[in-house]
Amino acid sequence: MRLSGAIALPIAHCALRAWRDADLRSLQRHADNRNVSRALFDRFPFPYTERDAERWIAIATAAEPDQDVHLAITVHDEAVGGMSAMRGRENARFTAEVGYWLGEEHWGRGIGTAALAAFAAELFRHTDLERLEAGVFTSNPASMRVLEKAGFTCEGVRRRMFFKHGVFEDDAVYALLRGDRRGQVPQ
Repeated sequence: MRLSGAIALPIAHCALRAWRDADLRSLQRHADNRNVSRALFDRFPFPYTERDAERWIAIATAAEPDQDVHLAITVHDEAVGGMSAMRGRENARFTAEVGYWLGEEHWGRGIGTAALAAFAAELFRHTDLERLEAGVFTSNPASMRVLEKAGFTCEGVRRRMFFKHGVFEDDAVYALLRGDRRGQVPQ
C-alpha cells in the first residue's frame, strides 16, 4: 500500500507523513498518556517509554509496503499521533484495518477526522482496496464521531469483545467502502 509522500490536511499546518527517527521524543511525549492508551489495544503500552517509541518507529519504517502503512499525524511537522492501515490476508486481501490515535492536547480540533478522511481517500486512490474497517470501544464516543464524520458507517457491535483495564468492552465495527459517497475516489 504505497502512498506518495506527505498528505496535507485541510487544517492548517497538519499533515500525514512517514515516521522518522527524529520523531522519537514527540512520539513518546504524546503517547505517554493514560487517556490516549485507555481506548487502544494493549499493544499500545502505558506508560509509553522512549524504548517503546524506538520500537514503534523501527516497526513503522520497516513495514512491508504492500501490506501495511504507518504514518505520523503531524502539527507544524511535530508527530502528535499515528494512523495505520493493515491489509487483510487471503480472502480479506482487499480489506484493510485502519487504526489511529492522537495526543490528548490535540483532541477536539478536527485533526483526527481530517487525517482519517484524507488517509482513506489516499488509500482508495493509490491501492486496490475495496473496504476499510475500524473497531472502536463503545466507551469512546469521540472516536466513533471521528469515524462517522470521515464517512464510515457503523455495521454493528460485538458485545463484550475486548478486555481492557479490568472490564469487558463492546466493540463497534465501522466500515468505509470504495463506492460509498465519501469513499469515492475523484476521477
